[in-house]
Amino acid sequence: MEMSSPLWGDAPTYNGRVPRYEYRCRDCEHTFELNRPMADSGAPAPCPFGHTDTVKLLSTISVVGAATSGGGAPRPAAPPPAMGGGCCGGACH
Repeated sequence: MEMSSPLWGDAPTYNGRVPRYEYRCRDCEHTFELNRPMADSGAPAPCPFGHTDTVKLLSTISVVGAATSGGGAPRPAAPPPAMGGGCCGGACH
């Protein structure tokens, strides 16, 4: 796996198919990202400005768009349930 560190001196960035992790420096509050193997996700991640007190952030993703059914057309919504719902599928009174 090729390693390079174009901006941050000794803090390596990894090229290839590895996850991207987001970190925040507790000293200067700078948020930064590192691409690194999952095995290294808990390893220390020094701040690009030289601080060592950093914390890994919980990253979230957002996927927006309509599901398609192969032909590119939006998939129709699922029909409502046949029964009224409730604890027994609507059978209890």
